[in-house]
Amino acid sequence: MNIRPEEIAWRPNLPQRMDTGIGSVGCGGIVQYAHMPAYRKAGFRSVGVFDINREAAETVAADNNISRIHDSLDDLLADPAVEIVDIAVPAWEQLAIVEKVAAAGKHMLCQKPLAEDFGEALRIVELGRQAGVRQASNQQMRWDAGIAASKELIGMGAIGQPTDAQILVTIATPWHLWPWLAQAPRLEVMYHSIHYLDSLRFLFGDPQWVTSRHARYADQAPVVGESKTVTVLDYENGLQATVAVNHYNLHGEPEAVYRFLGTEGAIEGTIGLLYDYPDGRPDTLVYRSGDADPVELELDEKWIPDAFVGPMAGLMIAVEEDSEPATDCGDNLNTLRVVHAAYRSAAEQRSVQPSEIRG
Repeated sequence: MNIRPEEIAWRPNLPQRMDTGIGSVGCGGIVQYAHMPAYRKAGFRSVGVFDINREAAETVAADNNISRIHDSLDDLLADPAVEIVDIAVPAWEQLAIVEKVAAAGKHMLCQKPLAEDFGEALRIVELGRQAGVRQASNQQMRWDAGIAASKELIGMGAIGQPTDAQILVTIATPWHLWPWLAQAPRLEVMYHSIHYLDSLRFLFGDPQWVTSRHARYADQAPVVGESKTVTVLDYENGLQATVAVNHYNLHGEPEAVYRFLGTEGAIEGTIGLLYDYPDGRPDTLVYRSGDADPVELELDEKWIPDAFVGPMAGLMIAVEEDSEPATDCGDNLNTLRVVHAAYRSAAEQRSVQPSEIRG
């Protein structure tokens, strides 16, 4: 199959209405170097910010020409200019915020994971549905250039029937950037590989079985949780997908690659952000389809900040069209089922079906 690079539409779709008012709750590092740069690039309209750390809110407002710094969450929710609430707080804080956002009847973009506890995640989704608002999860790796282009290629039949998928990452992670994360007892899968597991669901659907093994580096203090994992997703049609991650490659060359193989071709590339994180570089992607020569697809975007356009754009489109967002929180429960199945698999040393995770 001869697929020309210009046929591969990997950039995110944007809403027709670009002036929807966005109010940000939480103004920490991820908002400063990911959310706000992405929204500026897309032309979205941020109208207000709130953070319990007033100084952080002032910094974000000043850097992004945002006119209003709210004194409280209630104040932000009472602002009629705020139509979508962009929540960027630790997972254990999210439910309490969602309760107020839903009560105010505001659409919301929730941080991932929705919650560390699956029952709390279920409650978050229930609150959104009861309020009749649109609710998306910020699983932005679906819009990372390499993943988005791979989705297009697979959908176009470039590799035939997918038979094998691999995401392999071996890096030295700068834990000092997230002191709170270093203390999480559930770390690697809950906060890092969740991106890869959601991307695999995006590409190939829901797996039938999850098998996972977790380990810690010999001397990883003060980091508490698992830092090395291997997770295998088995699909009913014979597809196997492997995610292998090591955050303590302290002496070797970093590597962050993805490979999607099929009966008629293959896609191979690199996750550019993870080379010299957080600066990184654009992804790379090469595809081979049938007997055609390998083709390199030029990608000029990075996971951070560029992919952060996607979840907000998808939510804005859903509000416009009265449809489900691309990363609807209800659907995201299935990503969390895979995450929790991985932890149960590691703890019980067996393969687990995601359907076993019920809250």
